[in-house]
Amino acid sequence: MEQNQPAFWLALKDGLNRYADFSGVSTRSQYWYFILTTNIAVIIAQLSFGDLGANIIAFGTLIPTLAVAVRRVHDVGKSGWFILVPIYNLILFVTPSKQAGFSL
Repeated sequence: MEQNQPAFWLALKDGLNRYADFSGVSTRSQYWYFILTTNIAVIIAQLSFGDLGANIIAFGTLIPTLAVAVRRVHDVGKSGWFILVPIYNLILFVTPSKQAGFSL
């Protein structure tokens, strides 16, 4: 059944199901689909309910977004702490995955 679902939906479900899992990896497509869908949700909430709705969605997805970002950095073979480096983390988010992945 999961094979018929769109990639963005699977990435959103994975990000929300593993909302506090800062170990393991998330692929580049999982990361960007998660970011895309959460930003679309924030925009829809902004248009529908104003600033309060957008803030609720944004704060509600803050920890899952951090977890997906840390797992994405792990996927390129770096420590999760690299998400704190402003420009370098953007480079890591578009870097292709390592074949072996990240091992803790």
